[in-house]
Amino acid sequence: MHPAARTRATFRTGPMPVPRSRTRHIRSLIDADALRVLHRAARILLDDLPELTDRLLAVLREQEPAYRSVLENDHAGTWQEVYRSLRHSVTSLLDPRGTREAAHRCTWRIGVARAEQGLPLDALLHAFRLGGSLVWQRLVEETSRSEPEDVRLLVHVATDVWNFVDEHCTLVADAYRQAERQLAWRRENRVRLLAAALLDGTSRIADLPETAEELGLPEHGRYIVVAVTGGRPQGSTGVLSTAVPPGTSAYWHSGAEVDYGIVLVGDEDDRDAVAAPALPAAAGYRIGVGSAVTGLAAVGDARRLADLALSICPPEGGTVRLTEHLPEALVASCPELGASLAEQVLGPLLRLEPADRDVLLDTLVAWFASGGSAQRAGEQLYCHRNTVLNRLRRCEQLIGRSLARPLDVVEISLALTARRLPRG
Repeated sequence: MHPAARTRATFRTGPMPVPRSRTRHIRSLIDADALRVLHRAARILLDDLPELTDRLLAVLREQEPAYRSVLENDHAGTWQEVYRSLRHSVTSLLDPRGTREAAHRCTWRIGVARAEQGLPLDALLHAFRLGGSLVWQRLVEETSRSEPEDVRLLVHVATDVWNFVDEHCTLVADAYRQAERQLAWRRENRVRLLAAALLDGTSRIADLPETAEELGLPEHGRYIVVAVTGGRPQGSTGVLSTAVPPGTSAYWHSGAEVDYGIVLVGDEDDRDAVAAPALPAAAGYRIGVGSAVTGLAAVGDARRLADLALSICPPEGGTVRLTEHLPEALVASCPELGASLAEQVLGPLLRLEPADRDVLLDTLVAWFASGGSAQRAGEQLYCHRNTVLNRLRRCEQLIGRSLARPLDVVEISLALTARRLPRG
């Protein structure tokens, strides 16, 4: 009643459990004559199983397109499993209790094998019902040939026969769906492991073609990595969808604290490859966009660049593209040197009373942000330009550096950046 095919995917870690049937087994109330007729015909069917198997395969080839490729690829193996399946089915007519568990195991294995092979479930259930119809037809044919007057007695066993078919259709569907869930989980886990190795920089060269196929990205493309964090516990799904332009090929990998997007970019300017999501600061999302690398093998380097960009994002949220913040990135790439630079350059100023210290630091920051204009810095600080100039002269005296010397300006700017960056 239930055809099968030998599976080629054998990565199960253990035997699949066979659930109990959902159909309650009730002892049939048919009389002894009906049982005698059924058993007589079933015994003859057992002797004719090879011919019955051929008939079922012919029907499947004609009526079920999904089975044609299976039969073309492995006709002998398919025939053997269909034969065993039909034998369990016909034997169950003779000894329902004694053969029940073996028939269930056979049906379960078929469901698992078909799921692994990718045969559609509808085709599998159709095959089971075709098998049930064929067995019932042969029972009627044989009884009509040998004892025509007993055909009427088969009416009393029809319900039991079709209940058996329904029971095994339910069982094979359960097996198929459970195996399908396992296959999906294994594939998702495999893809996640491949992506994690890629981002960690530990991916093997031999795994790159598989990684490219599973992630849907070309092996030799040009990539940037986007790092997203914050906004928990809702997650960053909405951010990910807005962080890259529509139609851009990307794979998103969710981490415990940071989500990473591996984004395929063309030869255009990297600044056009990733958009800056328009999110309110209250959302708390921090987004770091690294610079471009060539090839999936270099994605680990791109992830480190994205982490570097993320490290200089303001705590309240925002988007930082590494290519637009290279001085900050240089300082952030070595926090120990950055802290040492801040202390060496700004140490005397930092040791002032907090109120005095903050006024001078804010003045320096405003002056740099204003492009060295005391007038614009004063407007930003709500004070006169002369007040700004007086504060700047005091800063120069404290730290022993001049804002008129380019080298001193670079040192002061980097020291201010090092002090502003979050401490890891």
